[in-house]
Amino acid sequence: MTPDSSRYYGTVSRLLHWLMAVCFVVMLVTAIIWNLTEADWVGSLYGLHKSFGFILMVLIVVRILWAAANMGKRPPADSAAAKLGHLALYALMLFVPLVGMIRQYGSGRGPLKVFGLQVMQGTPEKVEWMANLGNMLHGKMAWLLFVLVAGHIAMVIVHRMQGNDVLPRMLGRRS
Repeated sequence: MTPDSSRYYGTVSRLLHWLMAVCFVVMLVTAIIWNLTEADWVGSLYGLHKSFGFILMVLIVVRILWAAANMGKRPPADSAAAKLGHLALYALMLFVPLVGMIRQYGSGRGPLKVFGLQVMQGTPEKVEWMANLGNMLHGKMAWLLFVLVAGHIAMVIVHRMQGNDVLPRMLGRRS
């Protein structure tokens, strides 16, 4: 297991990054299916979406704590724009599932279950401000997050084309 260094992200940082990437793919696919399909089976995706959303919430909290504990050891940002972009990503990665959980808690629809296991009790009656907050912000902020993720990926490609390949930092290659 390698630690973070000024040139490469260590094993834990890389694992958290790529686990979250897989979870984001699941979240994006379920959101796209909901928006493009009106079939009856689409409702069955809510449990999957909520389960992966909860996992993302746990992963981002762990990732923030890990990043804070290793701040001086990690590769530095290449620019102020990169630093701001990463801060925006972290903020939205925390905010989006948090708002989703607030909505779930106050929806009056019962507990939050992650792959069938109850992880959070819900209110028995609908709490309007909680439901409205989630309805108003969760989806919009999630789409903004996906746009930022697309920008993040695009900038990795731009860096590579400019001869400053940053991807090996997150792949663990020592080339």
